[in-house]
Amino acid sequence: MKILIATGIYPPDIGGPAHYAKSLHDEFVKLEHTVKVLSYKIEKKLPIGVRHFWFFVKTTFSLRGVNFIIALDTFSVGLPAVLAGKLFGKKVIIRTGGDFLWELYVARTGYKILLSEFYKKERKYSIKEKIIFKLTRFLLQNSDAVVFSTDWQRGIFIDAYELNKEKTFIIENFYGEKLKNVEPKEKNFLWSGRDIPLKNLDMLKKAFKEARKVDNSINLDIVDKVPRNELLEKIKKCYTIILPSMSEVSPNFVLEALMLNKPFITTKDTGLYDKLKNVGNFVDPLDTEDVKEKILFLADDYNYKNAKNKVSSFNFTHSYKEISEELLDVYKNIS
Repeated sequence: MKILIATGIYPPDIGGPAHYAKSLHDEFVKLEHTVKVLSYKIEKKLPIGVRHFWFFVKTTFSLRGVNFIIALDTFSVGLPAVLAGKLFGKKVIIRTGGDFLWELYVARTGYKILLSEFYKKERKYSIKEKIIFKLTRFLLQNSDAVVFSTDWQRGIFIDAYELNKEKTFIIENFYGEKLKNVEPKEKNFLWSGRDIPLKNLDMLKKAFKEARKVDNSINLDIVDKVPRNELLEKIKKCYTIILPSMSEVSPNFVLEALMLNKPFITTKDTGLYDKLKNVGNFVDPLDTEDVKEKILFLADDYNYKNAKNKVSSFNFTHSYKEISEELLDVYKNIS
């Protein structure tokens, strides 16, 4: 078959979505399919609306002979992909990532709102946010299939955007085979991500400052915008990773820590909670004291040893080969 992958970022861009898109491309090629990838280039510098239109034009010129489109985002590439697919009679599978509307709202208002709570009551959206909500609902309702990495996010979106559950599918994120790690030389807690409000970095810094008053042997390492191989090296050498965001769907950072047998602290408001509640350490992201206590808990040598044993005993894997085959199954289901 001929498959078109639409993605906001792609190597040499850095970040989990870029790595996901490249890995998916490579697996489809191994399965002897023809794959073309469309990603944002000049669109990154264009205003909202204009960049969507330009990506739509690019997509329409790439559809000859294509069996189906996989859009690895909702609003950024999903909307142009759905419009192009409708126009030219191509099947479109949308694989969701985070939640663009929630991210915008939190950034604009400064309110600390969990994703699981965001759609449960009326919000005073800006005009831009109202448009994004309506367009997101349109593209999700008009795609041929919507793929989620967790049932947690699927439940949120089905209710918020009035989706037909029969058109939704779960394909879990990548869980890699165990890699060799390194015993840490210090008690450094590693954080990595974008410094945006929903990542809760200011609260983490405050909690860590309070924790250091009790145990000054601990350190917080903050890493932003590094290539994946460099980040893996940092995870390999760290004491533990920490990601107390307001909410996370299925964070690559946590899954990479698992792969390297590193304990982790992350938010309870995540699609990974049910699967990993007996493996890692989860916090209330709105409670600074809870985050502080979990930091001090893992700083204890006995607790750390037990936490590491739990992580080491977790051996579930989900390869990109399996992900690509599951996406092909979704296409067969909607054909």
